[in-house]
Amino acid sequence: MIRVLVVDDEALIRTGFTHILDAADDIQVVAAVPGGQAVRTVQELRPDLVLLDIRMPDVDGLTILAEVRRMQDPPVVAMLTTFDTDEYVAAALRSGAAGFLLKDTDPEQLPHLVRTLARGGTVLSSKVTRAMVDAYLDRGAHEPSAVRLVERLSERERAVLVLMAEGLANTDIGERMHLSTGTVKGHVSAVLSKLQVGSRVQAVLIAERAGLLTPPQDEDTP
Repeated sequence: MIRVLVVDDEALIRTGFTHILDAADDIQVVAAVPGGQAVRTVQELRPDLVLLDIRMPDVDGLTILAEVRRMQDPPVVAMLTTFDTDEYVAAALRSGAAGFLLKDTDPEQLPHLVRTLARGGTVLSSKVTRAMVDAYLDRGAHEPSAVRLVERLSERERAVLVLMAEGLANTDIGERMHLSTGTVKGHVSAVLSKLQVGSRVQAVLIAERAGLLTPPQDEDTP
């Protein structure tokens, strides 16, 4: 059972996400709270995944993200946003968010995206524009360029990176490439080290900037 905490100051959003996710047999929304209650609720309930609004009137979502990420054995955190070009998105990714979802994500896709996040995969809305990716990299990565960083990877590490971009967790990558999970974990660590980043999402954005990935589709995909 994937235990999810929804954090949003809009009661309608909290209710909607709870209704959609609780309908799945393997997902349980353990609480849905406004921003001011987020950190305490995470500490008390220890959810597997937090869906966190990036902008709230009473508390900054980025501040909550930072506090949660400092906890021992923190949950996975994905940001919720209304806008695909929200200027806070890049900061959230650099701070350790596993990805972000638009609040108007197709309800039929939402449980699948939650499962992807819970397995250790990444989720980036396909509506993320190239401008946002460029803005992230301009502020978060300097010379050598993204292309030169990717050139440091071995052929197998590049293949792992492409599958990471599909949102696959280590176990799924291992099945696709016929490798053990431990071997995949080693390749992922090498990818992050060679690309000089601290998260899978940051690695995926560099791969996108370097032209390693195919163009995104029109619908939201993990």
